[in-house]
Amino acid sequence: MGEGERRRVVVGVSGSPGSLAALHRGAFEARRTGAVLLAVGAWEPPRGALAHPSSMLAPPMTEFRQMADDRLLTALGTAFGADGPGVPCRGLVVWDRPGRALVRTADRIGDLLVIGGGRRGRMRRALYPSVARYCLAHAACPVLAVPRSPLHRELASVRRRVSLRLPLDASELTDGRSPDPLS
Repeated sequence: MGEGERRRVVVGVSGSPGSLAALHRGAFEARRTGAVLLAVGAWEPPRGALAHPSSMLAPPMTEFRQMADDRLLTALGTAFGADGPGVPCRGLVVWDRPGRALVRTADRIGDLLVIGGGRRGRMRRALYPSVARYCLAHAACPVLAVPRSPLHRELASVRRRVSLRLPLDASELTDGRSPDPLS
């Protein structure tokens, strides 16, 4: 690494719970190694926005870019609050597919790429390529894949029950034991 270049921990940020967990782990790794935290948000215009370049109506690229900037700032605020991550941090918004954007950004010797595990049901795997798999296959630096929280399945179950307006039993949120302050 040349003089003036600091190590970087590059984190993929989409605003999902997995990417927020990756941000926290990335901040931990940056603190541990004295690196700079680089939060990367990838964006692409909606499908069809560039289909007719000769059209009189130009796609609102600046609005799409602004939405990506806002999503990255919101994710950083959600993850760290007003105090920030406690390490030097930069945000970067890249126009590209998420996996490719992360691999191209984490291109220095000494970089560490941190990604969230994400949701991977059968249907989702069939419809969307895995950013984590892409990064693991193509990155030139070490990749740290942060697994989903063990609470994710329980929270998803509660969310489904609420959206379907099914009754929710508070004991489903615990290990089944009734709370007893004296035990």
